Amino acid sequence: MGGFVRLCLEDGFFTGPFFFCLNLLIVWRCLPISSMEHQINEEIRDKEVRLIDDNGEQLGIVPIQQAQDIAVEKGMDLVKIAPQAKPPVCKIMDYGKYRFEQAKREKEARKNQRVVEIKEIRLTPNIDVGDLNTKVKNACRFLKDGDKVKVSVRFRGREVTHASLGQDLLHRFAELCADCSTVEKQPKLEGRQMIMFLAPAKDK
Repeated sequence: MGGFVRLCLEDGFFTGPFFFCLNLLIVWRCLPISSMEHQINEEIRDKEVRLIDDNGEQLGIVPIQQAQDIAVEKGMDLVKIAPQAKPPVCKIMDYGKYRFEQAKREKEARKNQRVVEIKEIRLTPNIDVGDLNTKVKNACRFLKDGDKVKVSVRFRGREVTHASLGQDLLHRFAELCADCSTVEKQPKLEGRQMIMFLAPAKDK
Protein backbone atom coordinates (compact mmCIF):
# COMPACT_ATOMS: atom_id res chain seq x y z
CA MET A 1 0.00 0.00 0.00
CA GLY A 2 2.88 2.35 0.90
CA GLY A 3 4.52 1.68 -2.51
CA PHE A 4 1.25 2.35 -4.34
CA VAL A 5 0.71 5.67 -2.53
CA ARG A 6 4.31 6.70 -3.18
CA LEU A 7 3.94 5.82 -6.89
CA CYS A 8 0.71 7.79 -7.18
CA LEU A 9 2.35 10.79 -5.54
CA GLU A 10 5.34 10.63 -7.89
CA ASP A 11 3.04 10.36 -10.94
CA GLY A 12 0.87 13.25 -9.75
CA PHE A 13 -2.20 11.02 -9.51
CA PHE A 14 -3.55 12.90 -6.48
CA THR A 15 -4.37 16.42 -7.70
CA GLY A 16 -6.61 19.26 -6.60
CA PRO A 17 -6.96 21.00 -3.19
CA PHE A 18 -8.41 17.96 -1.42
CA PHE A 19 -5.70 15.60 -2.57
CA PHE A 20 -3.04 18.24 -1.89
CA CYS A 21 -4.10 18.18 1.78
CA LEU A 22 -4.20 14.39 1.65
CA ASN A 23 -0.64 14.37 0.32
CA LEU A 24 0.47 16.54 3.23
CA LEU A 25 -1.28 14.23 5.69
CA ILE A 26 0.44 11.15 4.22
CA VAL A 27 3.85 12.81 4.39
CA TRP A 28 3.22 13.93 8.01
CA ARG A 29 2.14 10.44 9.09
CA CYS A 30 5.28 8.97 7.49
CA LEU A 31 7.65 11.13 9.57
CA PRO A 32 9.67 9.21 12.18
CA ILE A 33 8.53 9.72 15.77
CA SER A 34 11.82 11.40 16.72
CA SER A 35 11.38 13.89 13.87
CA MET A 36 7.79 14.61 14.95
CA GLU A 37 9.10 15.54 18.40
CA HIS A 38 11.78 17.93 17.12
CA GLN A 39 12.95 18.46 13.60
CA ILE A 40 16.63 19.44 13.58
CA ASN A 41 19.17 20.71 11.06
CA GLU A 42 18.61 19.24 7.56
CA GLU A 43 15.26 17.74 8.60
CA ILE A 44 13.80 21.26 8.57
CA ARG A 45 12.40 21.86 5.07
CA ASP A 46 10.74 25.27 5.50
CA LYS A 47 11.90 28.05 3.19
CA GLU A 48 12.25 30.53 6.05
CA VAL A 49 12.02 30.46 9.84
CA ARG A 50 11.87 32.85 12.77
CA LEU A 51 15.28 32.37 14.39
CA ILE A 52 16.34 32.55 18.03
CA ASP A 53 20.04 32.25 18.79
CA ASP A 54 21.63 30.22 21.60
CA ASN A 55 21.50 33.24 23.93
CA GLY A 56 17.75 33.69 23.44
CA GLU A 57 18.12 36.71 21.16
CA GLN A 58 15.53 37.14 18.40
CA LEU A 59 17.25 37.26 14.99
CA GLY A 60 14.03 37.73 13.02
CA ILE A 61 12.81 35.85 9.94
CA VAL A 62 15.66 34.40 7.89
CA PRO A 63 16.00 31.86 5.03
CA ILE A 64 16.42 28.28 6.28
CA GLN A 65 19.88 27.99 4.68
CA GLN A 66 21.10 31.07 6.54
CA ALA A 67 19.72 29.72 9.82
CA GLN A 68 21.47 26.38 9.26
CA ASP A 69 24.73 28.14 8.36
CA ILE A 70 24.63 30.17 11.59
CA ALA A 71 24.07 26.99 13.60
CA VAL A 72 27.01 25.29 11.86
CA GLU A 73 29.29 28.29 12.53
CA LYS A 74 28.44 28.07 16.23
CA GLY A 75 28.98 24.30 16.25
CA MET A 76 25.40 23.78 17.36
CA ASP A 77 22.07 22.45 16.06
CA LEU A 78 19.10 24.19 14.54
CA VAL A 79 15.96 22.92 16.30
CA LYS A 80 12.36 23.61 15.29
CA ILE A 81 10.63 24.43 18.58
CA ALA A 82 7.31 25.86 17.33
CA PRO A 83 6.31 24.07 14.11
CA GLN A 84 2.75 25.46 14.16
CA ALA A 85 3.89 29.09 14.05
CA LYS A 86 3.86 31.05 10.77
CA PRO A 87 6.74 30.92 9.95
CA PRO A 88 7.98 28.13 12.25
CA VAL A 89 10.22 29.13 15.14
CA CYS A 90 13.69 27.59 15.30
CA LYS A 91 16.32 27.91 17.99
CA ILE A 92 20.06 27.37 17.88
CA MET A 93 21.14 25.04 20.68
CA ASP A 94 23.24 22.04 21.63
CA TYR A 95 20.49 19.48 21.00
CA GLY A 96 22.41 16.57 22.53
CA LYS A 97 22.89 18.54 25.75
CA TYR A 98 19.23 19.59 25.69
CA ARG A 99 18.03 15.97 25.40
CA PHE A 100 20.42 14.86 28.15
CA GLU A 101 19.19 17.55 30.56
CA GLN A 102 15.58 16.83 29.64
CA ALA A 103 16.04 13.10 30.36
CA LYS A 104 17.78 13.99 33.62
CA ARG A 105 14.86 16.23 34.69
CA GLU A 106 12.31 13.54 33.81
CA LYS A 107 14.27 10.93 35.76
CA GLU A 108 14.47 13.24 38.77
CA ALA A 109 10.72 13.93 38.55
CA ARG A 110 9.97 10.19 38.49
CA LYS A 111 12.31 9.70 41.43
CA ASN A 112 10.48 12.33 43.47
CA GLN A 113 7.09 10.85 42.67
CA ARG A 114 5.80 8.53 45.36
CA VAL A 115 2.75 6.34 45.21
CA VAL A 116 0.67 6.79 48.36
CA GLU A 117 -0.24 3.44 49.85
CA ILE A 118 -3.06 2.64 52.25
CA LYS A 119 -1.84 0.64 55.21
CA GLU A 120 -4.30 -1.18 57.43
CA ILE A 121 -4.33 -1.40 61.22
CA ARG A 122 -6.76 -3.92 62.69
CA LEU A 123 -8.17 -3.59 66.18
CA THR A 124 -10.50 -5.62 68.33
CA PRO A 125 -13.08 -4.09 70.69
CA ASN A 126 -11.29 -5.56 73.74
CA ILE A 127 -7.70 -4.73 72.73
CA ASP A 128 -5.35 -4.20 75.68
CA VAL A 129 -3.34 -1.03 76.26
CA GLY A 130 0.00 -2.54 75.23
CA ASP A 131 -1.25 -3.79 71.87
CA LEU A 132 -3.07 -0.51 71.27
CA ASN A 133 0.10 1.53 71.83
CA THR A 134 2.07 -0.77 69.51
CA LYS A 135 -0.50 -0.30 66.75
CA VAL A 136 -0.48 3.47 67.30
CA LYS A 137 3.32 3.48 66.82
CA ASN A 138 2.97 1.47 63.63
CA ALA A 139 0.29 3.81 62.32
CA CYS A 140 2.42 6.88 63.05
CA ARG A 141 5.37 5.29 61.23
CA PHE A 142 3.21 4.70 58.16
CA LEU A 143 1.82 8.23 58.30
CA LYS A 144 5.26 9.84 58.64
CA ASP A 145 6.32 7.90 55.54
CA GLY A 146 3.51 9.65 53.67
CA ASP A 147 1.04 6.76 53.54
CA LYS A 148 -2.59 6.75 54.60
CA VAL A 149 -3.89 4.39 57.27
CA LYS A 150 -7.13 2.46 57.35
CA VAL A 151 -8.04 1.60 60.94
CA SER A 152 -10.68 -1.09 61.37
CA VAL A 153 -12.45 -2.69 64.31
CA ARG A 154 -13.82 -6.16 63.61
CA PHE A 155 -16.89 -7.28 65.54
CA ARG A 156 -17.56 -10.93 66.23
CA GLY A 157 -20.91 -12.45 67.11
CA ARG A 158 -23.01 -10.18 69.29
CA GLU A 159 -20.20 -7.62 69.62
CA VAL A 160 -21.76 -5.76 66.69
CA THR A 161 -24.67 -4.77 68.94
CA HIS A 162 -22.16 -2.65 70.88
CA ALA A 163 -20.79 -0.79 67.87
CA SER A 164 -20.49 2.38 69.96
CA LEU A 165 -17.55 0.74 71.76
CA GLY A 166 -15.76 0.41 68.44
CA GLN A 167 -16.51 4.03 67.61
CA ASP A 168 -15.09 5.17 70.93
CA LEU A 169 -11.98 3.04 70.33
CA LEU A 170 -11.40 4.58 66.91
CA HIS A 171 -11.81 8.10 68.28
CA ARG A 172 -9.29 7.27 70.97
CA PHE A 173 -6.91 5.86 68.35
CA ALA A 174 -7.22 9.07 66.32
CA GLU A 175 -6.42 11.15 69.41
CA LEU A 176 -3.29 9.09 70.09
CA CYS A 177 -2.19 9.68 66.47
CA ALA A 178 -3.10 13.39 66.49
CA ASP A 179 0.53 14.54 66.27
CA CYS A 180 1.12 12.72 62.99
CA SER A 181 -2.31 12.52 61.37
CA THR A 182 -5.66 14.03 60.54
CA VAL A 183 -8.91 12.11 60.28
CA GLU A 184 -9.74 11.84 56.60
CA LYS A 185 -12.93 9.77 57.08
CA GLN A 186 -14.79 9.50 60.35
CA PRO A 187 -15.60 6.05 61.80
CA LYS A 188 -18.33 4.31 59.82
CA LEU A 189 -19.92 0.90 60.34
CA GLU A 190 -19.67 -1.32 57.26
CA GLY A 191 -21.10 -4.78 57.79
CA ARG A 192 -19.39 -6.33 60.82
CA GLN A 193 -16.56 -3.84 60.98
CA MET A 194 -16.13 -0.15 61.67
CA ILE A 195 -13.61 1.74 59.55
CA MET A 196 -11.78 5.05 59.88
CA PHE A 197 -9.17 6.58 57.55
CA LEU A 198 -6.21 8.68 58.69
CA ALA A 199 -4.07 10.85 56.44
CA PRO A 200 -0.62 12.33 57.18
CA ALA A 201 -0.77 15.53 59.19
CA LYS A 202 -0.11 18.73 57.27
CA ASP A 203 2.80 20.96 58.26
CA LYS A 204 3.90 18.63 61.00
